[in-house]
Amino acid sequence: MLVLLPPSETKHPGGDGPPLALGTLSFPALDPLRKELLDELVELAADVAACRAALGLSPRQDEEVARKAALWTSPTLPALRRYTGVLYDALDAGSLRGAAAARARSRLVIGSALFGLVRATDPVPAYRLSAGSALPGRPTLTSRWRPLLGPVLATLAADETVVDLRSGSYAALGRVPGAITVDVLSERPDGSRAVVSHFNKAHKGRLARALSVTRAEPTEATGGAAVARRAGLRIDRGGATHLDVVVPA
Repeated sequence: MLVLLPPSETKHPGGDGPPLALGTLSFPALDPLRKELLDELVELAADVAACRAALGLSPRQDEEVARKAALWTSPTLPALRRYTGVLYDALDAGSLRGAAAARARSRLVIGSALFGLVRATDPVPAYRLSAGSALPGRPTLTSRWRPLLGPVLATLAADETVVDLRSGSYAALGRVPGAITVDVLSERPDGSRAVVSHFNKAHKGRLARALSVTRAEPTEATGGAAVARRAGLRIDRGGATHLDVVVPA
């Protein structure tokens, strides 16, 4: 099983690894576009005003511009340590030890607007680029990534059960055939339910932890639901390839 995570807008700064080398990243078929995007961001950073406009930054975020200028030279961290935020706090990968940590490292894959896909241990620099970012004079990131990501994700799905926890904008960069998708639903006292959008990340982080550390090897939604229930989550199946995490309103 693979658990496909969204990235986070916030990243841990700095790092203790050597500068980025594309040859150290998984999924080498993505390297041509990775290099294009990296070079474009470094070039864009030379024009601070244009960089702010393209990436939705304020003058108080000029350290983000400086990071872009140094993408090829700044230190790296393993991807699972680089990303932070609500989902990654709930996943709490840093607390894992031994076999559980090894399983998580092998099962967790992160979608990225800059790198396409990275595995948990891939060394990446701090950066800022979201799926909805518009680089000046360039096609959308969705149109650029989809032709490359689609075949890579299809190959992954042919070999492994994939649970896709990405948000809509990142899922649009490349679809996973047959992936198990997940919604978080809030249940009101009268039994009615509504999709949780803004606050779904913590619940998806807990689900990701349960699926990534289990000794089981679920091959369908039924097995994934059983693993999640054993971890204390309330799960309903919404079809052969869909799960709902149900939480109180």
